[in-house]
Order: sequence, then structure tokens, then C-alpha cells
Amino acid sequence: MALRGVWQLQKLVVNYCDWGGSSRGIRAFMESHLPALKEKNPQLEVVTQLVRGQLPNLKGIYKNHNERVVCVRNLAPEDIMLQASRLRCSLGRKVVKLRTRHVTKRPSVQGTWTTELKM
Repeated sequence: MALRGVWQLQKLVVNYCDWGGSSRGIRAFMESHLPALKEKNPQLEVVTQLVRGQLPNLKGIYKNHNERVVCVRNLAPEDIMLQASRLRCSLGRKVVKLRTRHVTKRPSVQGTWTTELKM
């Protein structure tokens, strides 16, 4: 995704094994879908790494120095393309759990609204 007109995904690393059966889908992805992905996204650096004996995964490296790793074991090439586009379209921010459901800068003087009526 672009933040202020700048794509946040800087580098996409494709790790695969040339022997393992769980990497069958990513090898087909590299033959069919990866050239089109490189052509459509010239701002994106795509690197393939042969890592024998390991599960296949996609690693996204973002401009804010965060990384996201997605395991693509036993997935079809279309599903791997979907995961790659999800990495491309995300901002790379860490997931933050909110403390409350309602977030505001100025909390209500009367208190938060509830469905229970207290008399």
C-alpha cells in the first residue's frame, strides 16, 4: 500500500526448496506468476533464495524496517499470488491490540455509554 504516494514494501524475498514436496506450489508460482508480479511492480525488489530442507515462505521487508513472514507450504500458485499481493498492499506496521473498544482523545465527562440502565 502506498503511504503518501510511496509504496511501503521495499523487498519481497521468496524462499523455496528445489526438492521438497511442500514447495511444489511456490516453484509453479515462480514460473507462472512471478515474472508478471515483477513487471507490474517495478518499485519492488523481488529476490528468490534457494533454501534446502526448509518450508517455503514469503518475506516482506518494509521501509520502516519491519518484516512480515508468510508460510506458503502446500499452497496453490494462485493462493501464493494472493499472499504476495497482501504483503504488497500492507503498510508493514506492527499489530497493536487496543485496550478498549472505544478510542478517543477527549473522553466523555459523563462516562462511557452502556446498554445497562443504572438507577
